[in-house]
Amino acid sequence: MLATLDWRDAIIQPLQVQFKGTAQLKRRINPTRVPIEAKESVRWLDNLRQSVALLGQPDRCVHVGDRESDIYELYCLAKDLGTHFVVRTVVDRLAGNGDHTVKIEMQEAPSAGIRSIEVRVDNDTVERVTLDIRYKRIHVCPPIGKQKRYPALDLTVIHASEVGVPLGRKPILWKLVTDLEVADLDAAIEKIRWYSTRWKIEVFHKILKSGCRAEDAKLRTADRLANLVALFCIVSWRVMWMTMMARAAPDADPAIAFTATEIAILDRLVTDSGNRRAKSGTLQLYLTKLSRLGGYLARTSDPPPGNTLVWRGLRRLVDIQIGAELATCG
Repeated sequence: MLATLDWRDAIIQPLQVQFKGTAQLKRRINPTRVPIEAKESVRWLDNLRQSVALLGQPDRCVHVGDRESDIYELYCLAKDLGTHFVVRTVVDRLAGNGDHTVKIEMQEAPSAGIRSIEVRVDNDTVERVTLDIRYKRIHVCPPIGKQKRYPALDLTVIHASEVGVPLGRKPILWKLVTDLEVADLDAAIEKIRWYSTRWKIEVFHKILKSGCRAEDAKLRTADRLANLVALFCIVSWRVMWMTMMARAAPDADPAIAFTATEIAILDRLVTDSGNRRAKSGTLQLYLTKLSRLGGYLARTSDPPPGNTLVWRGLRRLVDIQIGAELATCG
């Protein structure tokens, strides 16, 4: 029976039978001893190869990843492909000649400076925090079980840690690693900003999956599914863009985000009363009206409407618009 299986199945299937959970498996099996080809995380390497192949200019790519993509094999593959990366790290890897870790070296790295930023915390309020930024070029060693297969790499490690201990939440601590050189504070902040864009990508995919429910599509051919996802991407981008624009430029003309028909329908269905925080005739006012169609209460104490409410409101608005157009045709 095993002779007919792929060699990765021969490794993984017996482990899945013996250990039911990932945590239980890690207590008995050292993950660094398992080849990357036998892990689910190999998809990060596949995505790296595919994106580089599609663009055709690997040196122009900077691959941004969260802690799930903190994989040493990915760093080696990026070097082989001639592309670049910025990844948030979770593993404290061996450094130098292998007798200490990256954490120890970063503790000794001098501060490059501080920078104040605004962040949105759990209760959806905006706080201004101060970050102490450190960076250092470090000789990073591969995991012990993989030192015969992979070389050591010279990487730049960037730490941005919040100054002071905030009340009611954990302090901000971003640990990034990149193959790119960092010469000064501005270059370090640039890499941090690149990583911060990942949250927008997360929001986009949340709308695509939870709002459009792309994963529930029942289409049976790849071409049809690709066409559907392409349409969903346009809708998801519009929802995300409207939500962000109403926060960044609340007094903008609503015509930049809504058609004249949509504005007329919103004026007919939703009154201006209750929208105390929004000025008349602004983008913020009409996004609030749209969100009220999706269940937003628009109370003074309520935070600005999020993507879910905007998605629900837009879906209802489209249904109403289709109904109105059918009524005029009849």
